Amino acid sequence: MKTTNPLARLLRRSPFEPLQEHIRLVALCTAELPILFEALHEGDRIKLEEAADRVDRLESKADKIKNDLRYHMPKTLLLPVARRDILTLISRQDGMADTVEDIAKLLTLREMELPEALWPELSVLISRVGDTCEHAFQAIETLDELLEVGFRGRYSKKTRKRVTKLKATEAETDHLSAEVARRLFSIEKSLDPVSVIFWNDLIKLIAEVANRAENVGDTLMLFLAR
Repeated sequence: MKTTNPLARLLRRSPFEPLQEHIRLVALCTAELPILFEALHEGDRIKLEEAADRVDRLESKADKIKNDLRYHMPKTLLLPVARRDILTLISRQDGMADTVEDIAKLLTLREMELPEALWPELSVLISRVGDTCEHAFQAIETLDELLEVGFRGRYSKKTRKRVTKLKATEAETDHLSAEVARRLFSIEKSLDPVSVIFWNDLIKLIAEVANRAENVGDTLMLFLAR
């Protein structure tokens, strides 16, 4: 008989299927980040709004999986990880998509202009944030293999290395975001004060996407610590 329980459908192949389905949507969401800023740089409002719409739809789909997991996950699971850690992990994954959505809303609610002097450093920061997110996505995709080996052995070492790379690239984004902020303040006299405030907020939000990805890696390390 076909089940109507959304979580049951997600769990047919793997107990971590909801987490992986969710992170794939988050990956699609964060992939829109460079598109948003490329559109802004090009002055293409239509492209910008289309990317923001995609972010909104993807974040909504990710929210549905998150909520299904929260509301329907059994209180007792025969898994080598705690139920609360699974819920924490999907919340932290969701934080990545939420932050990209915040950026998209800020870019569409206000007519923003990207100062040309800011673009070189900003584009590097966005690219490195993408690298950080990719490490988080790849780490979550190893959950099936980790479950099969009881979160030990070769796959455990592989995942630890991935999380180590994730943390290293996130540290780079901290440095890069500071460089972009310094560049912003070096040209602030040529900008109106409100734009300086908005751009400072945007720089912080871009870096926050990488910080959220690091939180995903930190939570995954709790799985490996058992």
